[in-house]
Amino acid sequence: MTDALRLDGLRIVIGGRAVVDDVSFAVAPGECVAIVGESGAGKSLTARSLLGLLPAGATVERRRLEIGGGDATRFGERDWRRLRGRSIALVSQDALAALDPLRRIEAEVAEPLELHGLHRDDRRARVLELLRRVSMPDVERRARAYPHELSGGLRQRALIASALAGEPAVLVADEATTALDATVQARILTLLRGIADAGTAVVFISHDFAAVRRIADRVLVMRHGRVIEHGRTAEVMSAPISDHTRALVEAGTAHLRPRAQVTGDALLTVERVTKNFDRPAVRDASFALAAGSTLGIVGESGSGKTTLARMLVGATRPDSGALRWTAPQRVQLVHQNPLAAFDPRWTIGRSLGEALEAGGVPRADRRRRAAGLLREVGLDADLVGRRPVELSGGQRQRAAIARALAADPTVLVLDEPVSALDPTVRERVLDLLARLQRDRALTMVFVSHDLAVVARVCDDVLVMQDGLIVEQGPVADVFAAPRHPFTRELLAAAG
Repeated sequence: MTDALRLDGLRIVIGGRAVVDDVSFAVAPGECVAIVGESGAGKSLTARSLLGLLPAGATVERRRLEIGGGDATRFGERDWRRLRGRSIALVSQDALAALDPLRRIEAEVAEPLELHGLHRDDRRARVLELLRRVSMPDVERRARAYPHELSGGLRQRALIASALAGEPAVLVADEATTALDATVQARILTLLRGIADAGTAVVFISHDFAAVRRIADRVLVMRHGRVIEHGRTAEVMSAPISDHTRALVEAGTAHLRPRAQVTGDALLTVERVTKNFDRPAVRDASFALAAGSTLGIVGESGSGKTTLARMLVGATRPDSGALRWTAPQRVQLVHQNPLAAFDPRWTIGRSLGEALEAGGVPRADRRRRAAGLLREVGLDADLVGRRPVELSGGQRQRAAIARALAADPTVLVLDEPVSALDPTVRERVLDLLARLQRDRALTMVFVSHDLAVVARVCDDVLVMQDGLIVEQGPVADVFAAPRHPFTRELLAAAG
């Protein structure tokens, strides 16, 4: 059988340095090959090179690149535009950046259908069918929405639907399930596996070995731009050859480990809070936040957890109900997507300086304080001169935490702060948060779809579904003996 994709001898050079070196692999029709590795390993650059989407200034060499039996080694931009979508399609990690903010979801998904000649009268039905395939709820209404009106998980599902519209021979999924909660992730992985089983070649880029185990036939492990291990997924996971692969497997397949509960006086009492947009986003939410504790908020995309977090920091006002703090608090938010949260034109030092200025720090002290904040989160102080795009995902997230700390907060609200990080970097960031909580006596609210992370870092948990808190209590109790069917479904999907 002819391979749907064959790459031989890929080398990518940026700034005079080889960031990907001598990468080779093939994917047959009906096969899923995963590429895993830490941030900066070169896996996403490898993926984007398959579609001619490398950043400006990058030079690429390869002995062979065949897609669908055709030679793409010497393609120009016009050739790539003809190929993308029809022969090979990309589902990128950042759906907010990939989707056009000025187009409704229906138009986004319909564009490949138009390019491939589907009659206008048939397009809407096909768009709705594709959105249903990726588990999009309330498809009629979501199809009319703009990207900013959807949660991160819903945007990612719309992006997958758009990629599938052209029925490509090769589908490249670059961290396509990173932003999804456990139940939706399980459905999307099942969908991607089904796409492969139907004959499409799937290249699955991920840092999540648990997801790789569920979907991939073979796996390549990358480090520092090179493939250090490859083989059948079951064999690599059960008997990894390299110490680095072993560490990735252990970090990516950790079991739920509830920590000892921390108790304290109520710092915040939330009483029957409700928020509506075009539909109820949060309904009649009531709970207490104990001083010095970490409260987890979990639920599917669109369940209301991010809206609730934004109300806690005052970014969104409730329509009814009350948030009662026992004393004035300094509350800071760490966003889900630090690349979007930073001004891309500003250096990290300037972004930190702005936060320090807002906190009343004199101009003469800001650079010193910014360097100190970077060191506190485990970053080199020299990074003050870098822009966000020049940092790895883990470095950006640490920089975002540093900016939140600039205001000397008493409460830190973190919205999916480690969802986009590979397992080893995620562990280091979680260790950092635990140290900061201890050293600064912080109270934290941790929004996440990753139940293993919530079990590790949180004392109490709220489970949300369709805007309602359906279950709450100490993490150890809720995860050991869930009462609500939806909680049981989340735990089952998390494995």
